[in-house]
Amino acid sequence: MAKKKAATSDTPLFEDSLAELQEIVHTLEEGTAGLEESMEHFERGVKLLRSCYQSLESAEQKIEILTRVDADGNPVLEDFDATASIDSKGPSKTGRRKSDPKKNDEEKSNNDRTLF
Repeated sequence: MAKKKAATSDTPLFEDSLAELQEIVHTLEEGTAGLEESMEHFERGVKLLRSCYQSLESAEQKIEILTRVDADGNPVLEDFDATASIDSKGPSKTGRRKSDPKKNDEEKSNNDRTLF
């Protein structure tokens, strides 16, 4: 069975990006690459991470739209506004997702967690 191709040839699939990002993290953790090569890996990793976050944000938006229900439990139907998608937003200053203020206390206690 053939793999589904990404919407554009420049945008890799989420799973492919994640796999490449994991390889980059492994390579950087080994510490065998030189400084220049490590910087190239790091830059590529940041691009992949942003791509993954955008894919997740897009999926989250779609799920939210598809799972809306009214007080009676009936699905809420509305036209999809493509202009409000993640693609139309400019890059954030930090490249991180906005966090829920309720989760900040929990995140502060988990500061020692790694990326993966």
